[in-house]
Amino acid sequence: MTIALFLEQLLNGLQFGVMLFLMAAGLTLIFGVMGLINLAHGSLYMVGAFACAVVAAWSGSFWIGLVASLAAAAAAGAIVELVVIRRLYTRDHLDQVLATFALILIFSEGTRWVFGSIPLYLDIPTLLQGTVPLPGGSRYQLYRLAIIGVGIAVAIGLYLLITQTRLGMRIRAGESDREMIGALGVDVATLYTVVFALGAALAGLAGAMVGAIQSVQVGMGEPVLILAFVVIVIGGIGSIRGALIGAVLVGVTDTMGRFLLPQAMQLFLPPSQAGLIGGAIASMLIYLLMAVVLALKPRGLFPAQA
Repeated sequence: MTIALFLEQLLNGLQFGVMLFLMAAGLTLIFGVMGLINLAHGSLYMVGAFACAVVAAWSGSFWIGLVASLAAAAAAGAIVELVVIRRLYTRDHLDQVLATFALILIFSEGTRWVFGSIPLYLDIPTLLQGTVPLPGGSRYQLYRLAIIGVGIAVAIGLYLLITQTRLGMRIRAGESDREMIGALGVDVATLYTVVFALGAALAGLAGAMVGAIQSVQVGMGEPVLILAFVVIVIGGIGSIRGALIGAVLVGVTDTMGRFLLPQAMQLFLPPSQAGLIGGAIASMLIYLLMAVVLALKPRGLFPAQA
């Protein structure tokens, strides 16, 4: 194993973590402000990916597709909140889970009906098709570095939004005491719609950016949704800082585990068995990490109300 290969996998883990952050940030905002368990968040990730792929193919521009992904996911999120989610705020979590699971099925079958079951593909924009050198002589894809940069920019933007703007003040107040801000004249229903649309737009952005390095297909959001829930449990529900740190921890742990464990197992086992057993253990690492964090800090690393 060379330093260059190790560094490349570390950057892959960071890029994976940043993508998870874009998913988890919206999810933790929605849960923190509304107390809503939204299983359909992965479907909004899929909406963003399909919108980007279709508009980019039609316009010939990835950047126009990226803007379309934000708009489509935000619009879909606002419509879902107005039509379905608004009726669930006073219901228990079981009702929320059942209703949002139904939304997953509706989005999946609706997307399959419109676009078919054949995956779509996005081309990486020309501006980001190159590579950059790494220490040790290897090279790393510029587009993956761009994903990391976008994630960092979004994290900074969300921090400024939450801490420095009037909307952020209302979001923080809504987390603490929604009845009080309603009594003070804040339109809580509109605030919820805005927060839900913002979270959906972040999920759509993640789907669009990942769509250029993976295929865009029906059901692509569900595996990512599971990891996003792991991220917010580790980081602390309702915490943007926790979502960022939790996402990086999960991304790096998962990627480096899948890279290092099979090699470590070869010290004790034949290569074929080492790859099988090492891969199986690596797939459990993030859940072991979650168990350890919850054992030490039951509310996560950075709970919103800490």
